Amino acid sequence: MTEIFHGAPGRRTARTSTGFRLITSPSEYIPDDVYLDLSQVLGRRVHMKCEGLNFAGSVKIKAATEMVDAAERSGLLRPGGRMVESSSGSLGVALAMIAAGRGYAFTCVTDTRCNERNLRLMRVYGADVVVIEAPDPVEGLLGARLRHVADLCAREPDVLWLNQYANDSNWLAHYKTTGPSIATAYPDAEMVFIGAGTTGTLTGCARYLKQVGHPAKIVAVDSLGSVTFGGPSGPRHIPGLGTGRRPEIVDESVIDDIVMVPELETIRMCRTMAGRGYLFGGSTGTVLAGMMHRISAERADMPVVAISPDFGERYLDSIYDDDWVRDRFDPGGGAGRITRRRPAAPAADGLGGI
Repeated sequence: MTEIFHGAPGRRTARTSTGFRLITSPSEYIPDDVYLDLSQVLGRRVHMKCEGLNFAGSVKIKAATEMVDAAERSGLLRPGGRMVESSSGSLGVALAMIAAGRGYAFTCVTDTRCNERNLRLMRVYGADVVVIEAPDPVEGLLGARLRHVADLCAREPDVLWLNQYANDSNWLAHYKTTGPSIATAYPDAEMVFIGAGTTGTLTGCARYLKQVGHPAKIVAVDSLGSVTFGGPSGPRHIPGLGTGRRPEIVDESVIDDIVMVPELETIRMCRTMAGRGYLFGGSTGTVLAGMMHRISAERADMPVVAISPDFGERYLDSIYDDDWVRDRFDPGGGAGRITRRRPAAPAADGLGGI
């Protein structure tokens, strides 16, 4: 006896009578109920939501799936069509996997910060990968990537740019899944820490938690040098969190606090956790570093949830490589300190239009 659970159009999963789950596509496997208890390691009541356990290896599978599904439903993406997206790596991998499975062509426009493993993964899936090397004078590498995407779309009008920075399906993916998972699993959480890249995860989770009246403070964690929350632009070497231009989907009205983390603190946190048996990626290291700074003055038994976007295997040649770190940082020098920023004033309804 087999029970069928229908997902997106044209795809389905099944659970056999013995409890095994069957899927027909890698993009169907998105576990949303795995939390890691880090209390003994960190000395704080911290549970981390692990988003890197799917076939794409990061939280970006959710946004990628939702954006592609929406494009298919609207007719913007037709069989055999071509997608293009600007990505520092993880979303590109997720889209490359989905494109291969559904028969689309895909071009990822990335830059020199994208790690080698993500580049190789995208190409293995058949994606066309463009690596931008020269930054835009004002908006840096991201601005240069977006200009290349715009030029490509002008030359080839049939190419669909998903535009994760302004696509509502990016945050809706987390409004539908990640936010409800946290609300159900941790109704008593007092703080939820979420990394800010395109802010899809942050905006979607925060909007859901605020709308249902969850008591947790929403703390955004960003990389020093990112301009998302109005800080000055600065060099950044670790892909994932942070942006060179403010994403259109960011909604500060549902954010209670913002923590800015220098990349050297990200590296230190990742290596500290690896020494305890936990191999996390750069985005997760940033979230953990910002979280530990923010809760240092709070009571030790305060229940906290943090979102881990990725694991560390794809960073072995970068943040876990001594030569890579020495080439980009002065480990003994001053690379800034973790700081807090004030969110923008909330909108009148407090829900950013929801």
